[in-house]
Amino acid sequence: MMTDNVLLSMMKYFGSDVPRINHALKVYGFAKAIIAQENLTEDQATITKITSIIHDIGIKNAELKYHSSAGAYQEKEGPPVARILLGDLGFSEAIIERVCFIIANHHSYNKIDGIDFQILVEADFLVNVFEDGIKRNPIEIFKNKYFKTKTGTHILDQIYSTI
Repeated sequence: MMTDNVLLSMMKYFGSDVPRINHALKVYGFAKAIIAQENLTEDQATITKITSIIHDIGIKNAELKYHSSAGAYQEKEGPPVARILLGDLGFSEAIIERVCFIIANHHSYNKIDGIDFQILVEADFLVNVFEDGIKRNPIEIFKNKYFKTKTGTHILDQIYSTI
């Protein structure tokens, strides 16, 4: 399957950066769980899976160029890397363009314009709650403002209700 190749390419790109690889794998896992319960087209599901794997692909160059992993730098540096990686794997230009758009905006929640982008944001947040030690009040605020899928909201409530 093509997403398996994306996973392997992401791991190769990050090399021994285990935290980045683990983050991508966790986001991918949550994205797959949400996709399974929501009504996506095959292309939307593919785009969501790919994007969940490589949404932070720009972080390596952001840290090299700007000495920062800030979201704005990730958004700037991610699409060129994603374009090469996905082009080498033979993805269509339409899929590459959509994935690059989402990567270029994945910290800009006001630009969410589709279910593929929405699920990526929700899956990433589900991982970041744990990794960043986010507490209950900010979780509720983010949920109420940005969560739109029934499945993502259910998962968030189920696993973080005691925080």
